[in-house]
Amino acid sequence: MTKRTVHRVARIYLISICIWSALSLLTGWNYLIFDHSVNIHSTLGEMLYLAEARGLAYALLTPLIFYIVGHFSAGTGKRLRYFLIYGLGAAPFTVIYACIRWIILPPWNPVLERFVPRSEASPLSLVQDGFADMITNYFAIILAAHAYGYFERLRNQELEKSQFERALAASELQSLKMQLHPHFLFNTLHGISTLIDSDGESAKAMIMKLSRLLRTALEHSGSDLITLQEELTFINEYLDLEKMRFGMRLTVTKSIDPDSLRMLVPQLILQPLVENAIQHGIADSRENGWVEIVSRLSEAGLELIVRNSVTDERPRGTGVGLKNTEARLRHLYAHEANIFFETNANHTATAKLMLPALGSQPHPPASLSGRE
Repeated sequence: MTKRTVHRVARIYLISICIWSALSLLTGWNYLIFDHSVNIHSTLGEMLYLAEARGLAYALLTPLIFYIVGHFSAGTGKRLRYFLIYGLGAAPFTVIYACIRWIILPPWNPVLERFVPRSEASPLSLVQDGFADMITNYFAIILAAHAYGYFERLRNQELEKSQFERALAASELQSLKMQLHPHFLFNTLHGISTLIDSDGESAKAMIMKLSRLLRTALEHSGSDLITLQEELTFINEYLDLEKMRFGMRLTVTKSIDPDSLRMLVPQLILQPLVENAIQHGIADSRENGWVEIVSRLSEAGLELIVRNSVTDERPRGTGVGLKNTEARLRHLYAHEANIFFETNANHTATAKLMLPALGSQPHPPASLSGRE
């Protein structure tokens, strides 16, 4: 038997003794009230001794009954068999209880109103005098053991269900996050391919920039949450890549609250929003376009906004990037985070994220606001 098992058994018996001691205090007080009502002049100490001796005997047997019920509980098709076994178990229980009770404290003689020597009363006389109470308590212990086993199984099932749901959510989150890499990579490689014939040097530079960008993404691949400063660093690298592709056609402005930089955000949460803004606001237009990134803290939490210019032909639906972002927020934050998207008559599209303000260790301030 290991030391851990010994501690566990000792803890179980200590709990059983404490519970039965508390019940015995009430029983002893009840004995005293009853004796005084029938003019029996017993003392409080004698009644407490008697009650605590009975309670201790039950306390020593209770963990054993719980163990037997826990390991041999009734199944659906064996209830009659188990009821018969429990019924037959009442006899040895009462005998064992009487022996323990006889060893702990001498028998009490209500006629003489005192404890008598053990030689004057055998354990069987204790069974004869109180078998009804013993059997009642025996079945009460069995019922308590079944109730405890039921709630313990229910708790374990809830715990397993919770662990399964967390594992499933983590798996779905990882799947959603991995969807961003090929989607982003495909769009970027498509942009590089358009420059290979017309501007080979820029295409080579874009390939080098892309490799550094993917390396940065892989460094945080095991993290669901990173600081906003780290997320913006990645976005800056990505925007540098897109500006090499679009040149003067793309204008980027940022308005970043310095206090928001240490807030934790899901990795790559802004990238699909910025990519959508460029894809639908710049790539589909022959005119110059702009993208604005805003972060600020409010009483509602962390607010992240990506605005961009759009053409007369507004994008339909929410797109893969926005759907993916919405699904990730649902898995990570449940109902504590939201995403909103709208386009207005001023040819402006706005994607807005509302996240819980979860802070991390402060980072050195960085200048991320301005026009590029």
